[in-house]
Amino acid sequence: MGSEKPCAPEQRGADAGDPINTAVPRSYSPVEQETKCGRKVLPGVASLQRVPPPGPNMSTPTSALASPVSTVPSTRYRVLGAISFSHMLNDMMQSLMIAIYPLLKHGLHLNFGQVGLITLTYQCTASILQPMVGLYTDRKPHPYSLSVGMGFTFTGLLLLSQAHSFAQVLMAAACVGMGSSIFHPESSRVARMASGGKHGLAQSIFQVGGNAGSALGPLLAAAIIIPHGQSSIAWFSAAALLAMIVLGFVGRWSGHQLRPGKRKAVMGIAQPHPPGVVRKTMTVLLALVFSKFFYLASINTYLIFFLRHRFGISVRDGQLHLFIFLAAVATGTLLGGPIGDRIGRKRVIWASILGVAPFTLALPYASLEVSAFLTAIIGFVLASAFPAMVVYAQELMPGKVGAVSGLFFGLAFGLGGIGAAALGQLADVVGIVNVYKICSFLPLIGLLAAFLPDLHAPRPAAAPTAPTSEG
Repeated sequence: MGSEKPCAPEQRGADAGDPINTAVPRSYSPVEQETKCGRKVLPGVASLQRVPPPGPNMSTPTSALASPVSTVPSTRYRVLGAISFSHMLNDMMQSLMIAIYPLLKHGLHLNFGQVGLITLTYQCTASILQPMVGLYTDRKPHPYSLSVGMGFTFTGLLLLSQAHSFAQVLMAAACVGMGSSIFHPESSRVARMASGGKHGLAQSIFQVGGNAGSALGPLLAAAIIIPHGQSSIAWFSAAALLAMIVLGFVGRWSGHQLRPGKRKAVMGIAQPHPPGVVRKTMTVLLALVFSKFFYLASINTYLIFFLRHRFGISVRDGQLHLFIFLAAVATGTLLGGPIGDRIGRKRVIWASILGVAPFTLALPYASLEVSAFLTAIIGFVLASAFPAMVVYAQELMPGKVGAVSGLFFGLAFGLGGIGAAALGQLADVVGIVNVYKICSFLPLIGLLAAFLPDLHAPRPAAAPTAPTSEG
């Protein structure tokens, strides 16, 4: 009694160095891992145990040959390029509508209140619907919804080119907004699927296309639509048609990734966070989004007016300063995601929101030459935050990529429009220079980033096991 049961002879022979059995290690069940011949086996050593050799009519089990290292899909740069290109076309067509407001106002005899209602219609459909669309597609993915969304934009541009009444313009604006509300959450999800684990890089590539399109739209409007009239808007429907074709190929690829048995490998396995942590963190993130886009609205909309009031420069020189700012925004968007992949998203968010405060506080008092330098720094640093915020929120709420993307892109649209309107009203009361002095304190809201928890990126899917008859 109390003596250990000796190992079976064949087991001793196998452990003693049988030439066949040493070639293929033996695996043990969890019970055998706990107690093997009366000896305690540490869990970390389980992978070193041996498996039975293949018999004369047996092949080595697939699970024995599977690599213990998890397989992470490679980054699909062609898919990311297609999504970024489509994003450029989408945002270019959206910015066209805003750029032709003077043409619509004069041609249809609209007042400023009616122009504001056009913006409200577009912003409501583009921002409010995005989280709803994302939440729905999280539950029921529709790979070809990207082409459908671009079809709404295509229809809206054709309606706008032939609109002869205010009601028709509102209908066209609603169609363009609906196209945007479908495109952004679903394309952001596809970018994550194609990232190969480089989620920040994928978001940056995706978002920089939108920045380029927003900057390109007013230039094309000035070069084509203003000289040729409202009907020339229909020419840009060809861009929507091209985007529909490109997104059709993207939809076919994403549909292949969403097949049963492959979706988990693509999206990865992530553990949900406690509801209290999610609520607190999302509150902080939304406050940071407010800070970022309200301040960006002050520069996007009123930088030329500010520089003309302070330094008396021409509109052409003011546009050059605005171009420097927009180029810096595009660069920051492109680099912000990869930097977050490397050093951590919380650090990027902290540095980009709070770190820009010294430059915003100095801008209202700087000389003209220094102002150009400061706006470039502000644009680069602030823009680097958004890709990191989106990916951080996606990791905070795994399985709700579409809803999170729709929420953040919708807020970007909504806060930009609300900020421009609110700051314009404030400028009428206190003056444009004082508006910049007030807005310079907005980045201090970035102090709230101290309450962001350190999230670990979702772990990749577990190593594949032996295939079963179910697939």
